[in-house]
Amino acid sequence: MGHRIGKRFTFEASHQLPGLPDGHKCGRLHGHSYTVEVTLVAEDLVEPGFVTDFGDLAPFKEHLAEAFDHRHLNEVMTVAPTSENLAEVLAQWFITELEPAIPGNLFVVRVSETASSWAEFRPERAA
Repeated sequence: MGHRIGKRFTFEASHQLPGLPDGHKCGRLHGHSYTVEVTLVAEDLVEPGFVTDFGDLAPFKEHLAEAFDHRHLNEVMTVAPTSENLAEVLAQWFITELEPAIPGNLFVVRVSETASSWAEFRPERAA
């Protein structure tokens, strides 16, 4: 896979997960300080030796701020607002909206609700 880079972003949001047994704490309205980490890969570097310039990831930060920060995720996502689903939603946005404009390719999106737990989504890529 060659070279990899990663960048972390944060936002605050609430959610409650549907379909859980009565009394499950995640079924109650609660919030998290989310951390989202993206990893990009490239076989070859662009001048002056980047996978992509970290500054080129600013639109992703803006998207997180506008679409997710201080929001109730149940209201802004069309799927259950789990970390797994959020990672996939963010990967799809990144691939569609940002990847065509920058060097490098998205390798993985990792979403953490807490310091000790995370979920990843790795997009399927044609060989």
